Amino acid sequence: MDIYATLFELIDMRSFSNLWYWIALAVLWSTTSHFVLGVPFDLALKAKRHGGERMRDFEDLVRINTRRVLTIAEVSGLLLTALAGAVTSTLAITGFVYDVEFSQAVFFMAFPMLFVAAINIRMAHKIRDREIRGEALVATLRRHRFYVQLIGMCAIFVTAMWGMYQNLVTGPLGG
Repeated sequence: MDIYATLFELIDMRSFSNLWYWIALAVLWSTTSHFVLGVPFDLALKAKRHGGERMRDFEDLVRINTRRVLTIAEVSGLLLTALAGAVTSTLAITGFVYDVEFSQAVFFMAFPMLFVAAINIRMAHKIRDREIRGEALVATLRRHRFYVQLIGMCAIFVTAMWGMYQNLVTGPLGG
């Protein structure tokens, strides 16, 4: 059997009918909702439960990641915004105007992440400006995680609806 045929059978370019796409989508949103501002959420729960040194470590990690997010936003924000806009627009045009299913699939993964990035920057500003500490910081990150999960649920729902529509329209043989 030809190696290219085997490879394309494994990496089926019809993304919405491919199990690997749905696994990647689940991993993307699971990881995104677990690492709130780059900090594993289980550390927030442990810090709240045990306090003391764990809370200080948690606060330090949040402070480091908050500063990192804000530095990236301030130094490279304009360039990253332009690049994200160009990539997202290219995916949208090739996906929905030229009907390339792979571009549609990547668009449904990338577009909601723009909203997550925006609320991450907003949350980082809030934490830095208000100097939130202790249990208030845990509560703030819990609320932020809820919004990230809400974006994720909406994104997965819309992706699933579009994917089912695509699978019904194209049929099992892709044509």
